[in-house]
Amino acid sequence: MIAAYLKYLLRSGNQHSIHSPFLFDLYNQVINVKDQRADYAEIKKLRKELLSSREIIEILDLGAGSRVNKSNQRKIGTIAKNAEKPEKFGKLFYRLVQRFQPETVIELGTSLGLTTLYFSKANPAADIISFEGCPQTAAKAETHFTRLGAQNIEVVVGNIDQTLPARLAQLDQTLDFAYFDANHRYEPTMRYFEDCLPHIQENSVFIFDDIYWSKEMTQAWEQIKSHPKVTLTVDLFWIGLVFFRTGQAKEDFTLRF
Repeated sequence: MIAAYLKYLLRSGNQHSIHSPFLFDLYNQVINVKDQRADYAEIKKLRKELLSSREIIEILDLGAGSRVNKSNQRKIGTIAKNAEKPEKFGKLFYRLVQRFQPETVIELGTSLGLTTLYFSKANPAADIISFEGCPQTAAKAETHFTRLGAQNIEVVVGNIDQTLPARLAQLDQTLDFAYFDANHRYEPTMRYFEDCLPHIQENSVFIFDDIYWSKEMTQAWEQIKSHPKVTLTVDLFWIGLVFFRTGQAKEDFTLRF
């Protein structure tokens, strides 16, 4: 991971390396931005409480597992520290949702629901469908949604291998925004990507988490970048952004974040 990050630093650029007008605006107005909002403060307060929680729950891990904790008995505080995306990414996701105003958002991997809340608060009119394999984790997340008044979130509990295709088959609208943070292996990541592709539209946005977490995830990221339907990708090291804008030259950018 350290070697990959050093390579990323060497090849990454900023707004001066961007020759796509669409991405230039996105980088300067959404990605490379530091902002403060009341919604951020509300979620930050919840995060702080979760980080200090000593409550223990039973984890059902159907993905690649944790590098930090191999036990299925885990403290809420440990999950909040190791499984939840840091605050700056939540803020980025919030800004992306506000920018593109998706009507339907899918999240693979609810965890404790902090990232889900950024999606929800950014567009309360959107339908947020969040998939989680662990029943106890999903139950905790739902209490957080209720507490913060997020009423536009549907949590789908169960093995995503089965629940994702089943729920996608019920969609009566396009999939405008998707965040992939579930099974960090090559085959499931590619399968989830392929499952979602038939539902995209011109302005759909996909985000892939931990694209350098393992060789398998990096392999998946390379495969996704080369897919014929993908026209623009942005490597921010910790996450990868994918766009499907027709009429745009196929390009890949590595940018600092």
